[in-house]
Amino acid sequence: MTLYPRFTQHLHTALDALEASGTLPVGLGRGALTVEPPRDPSHGDLATNAAMVLAKPAGTNPRALAEAITAELRKVEEITAVDIAGPGFLNLRLASSAWIEELRSIAEMGSDYGRSELGKGTTVNIEYVSANPTGPMHMGHCRGAVVGDALATLLEYSGHKVIREYYVNDAGSQVDTLARSVHLRYREALGEAVEIPEGLYPGDYLIPVGQRLAAEFGERYLGAPEADWLQLFRTRAVADMMDMIRADLALLGIHHDLFSSEAAVLAAGKPEAAEAELRARDLVYDGVLEAPKGKAIEDWEPVMLPLFRSTRFGDDQDRPIRKSDGSWTYFGIDLAYHFQKLQTADALIDIWGADHAGTVKRIKAAVAALTNGTGTFDVKLVQMVKLLRDGEPVKMSKRSGSFVTIADMVEEVGKDAVRFTMLTRKADAQMDFDFAKVVEASRDNPVFYVQYAHARIHSIMRKAEGEGLAPSAEHLDLLGTEEHALIALAAQFPRIVESAASSREPHRIAFYLGDLAAAFHAFFNLGNDRPDKRIVMTHDAQTSGARLFMAQNIGQVIANGLALMAVEAATQM
Repeated sequence: MTLYPRFTQHLHTALDALEASGTLPVGLGRGALTVEPPRDPSHGDLATNAAMVLAKPAGTNPRALAEAITAELRKVEEITAVDIAGPGFLNLRLASSAWIEELRSIAEMGSDYGRSELGKGTTVNIEYVSANPTGPMHMGHCRGAVVGDALATLLEYSGHKVIREYYVNDAGSQVDTLARSVHLRYREALGEAVEIPEGLYPGDYLIPVGQRLAAEFGERYLGAPEADWLQLFRTRAVADMMDMIRADLALLGIHHDLFSSEAAVLAAGKPEAAEAELRARDLVYDGVLEAPKGKAIEDWEPVMLPLFRSTRFGDDQDRPIRKSDGSWTYFGIDLAYHFQKLQTADALIDIWGADHAGTVKRIKAAVAALTNGTGTFDVKLVQMVKLLRDGEPVKMSKRSGSFVTIADMVEEVGKDAVRFTMLTRKADAQMDFDFAKVVEASRDNPVFYVQYAHARIHSIMRKAEGEGLAPSAEHLDLLGTEEHALIALAAQFPRIVESAASSREPHRIAFYLGDLAAAFHAFFNLGNDRPDKRIVMTHDAQTSGARLFMAQNIGQVIANGLALMAVEAATQM
């Protein structure tokens, strides 16, 4: 058992004793109790709000209850002091044996240190990227792709079953535009001089698609009417684009479990099934929408449409699921798609661009309706990324015709720099991505600083081996205050993982790793001015062995955190 669960157990044992003695009523709810680091490290090693939370339901004074809890906690060997702060917060100071125990736990658990059963096996469907299949992945897709993938890994590590899903928008007008663009490239491959008109896709990435079609069909569709080739060219173009998209995402280490097709959702009658389900529960009715605000009444005609009662679930108006011509609205198809996802998952998470914020309420309303309010659904909005080079806006890619591709980015700065940087800010905060800064070898570059900490630890191990020294857990009692502070920060990793998973915020891992790396670099640098604080000391094999053991396991925690981000734990730089 790691440190925070262990001391939470100590706290519950103390409360159980108070219940047995009659000091506390039996059966008080303890769900709001916390054991966490104090805001000010000088106050102690751990803090708990137990007295503050339980005093009122127990009908007692928080300070008096704090004194009773203190008396019980002082019986725990791993606790050297308990102080009451303010109206009843408890600050705990731990014995060195607690830190030694945690260090041994890290060593014993290895890559599983930080793993938990928080999710209890619940299945979570995370849909992310879901870009239109009309071209290569570009910067507009990158951040959402990384956030979604890191969140999926984080939830798996926290005991959830995860389905990584990509929704292929292959039924809209944009794929007809793609097919027409490919037909131009097909004609070009057969020797015709073509000019890409406005409104079609101009990127060079479609040239090979046209060449393959020319090689397969020759001149069969050169002068043929559009009706003869549109469906074929659309199918082939979408397939080629999805191959390109998978390859682009693979450059970032991203692989989905499931690719769901919008066209397949429609062909399978999923919207009709969702409508029937909701009509049977009086959640879809035929009605007339109010006139749009700002339009003169003569510009609007009342039309009877099937409307979803989204106002029952917090939306500001009911929403049409079909258009006046009988075709499905975007919302109607999205409703059906989420209905499909709910067949195989307990909870849904969608990673969307911030420009989709306006549709969040209605989709949340739809999921609440489809699950009778029992389904968990979360939407994470991802803000835009501004591309810079030395502070100046980056020029567009020649290959794409209008944007910088993921392939361009990975080729220039590498997968790790892209992934880590995308997680250094909260997803809904705007971000600048400066090509020059993300490869800078300085402490101002979080990617470098964290990877360098791990590489530095491996360098220390190589140096120690050359001096005939090795990590050893035999004399860990030789570790002092500075080492205990570093172990205390490492010990927070499991609770950081759980909080990041619970809040659906993978950027918390990047923040934590930055703090841990900085603390290790600071500890290492102590030896520059104080030779007795060096990790490798040939004249003191016992202390060196203990510090090497500590450093090795700090490196393990860093490696575990980087693995959650799918970033390499570099061993040399």
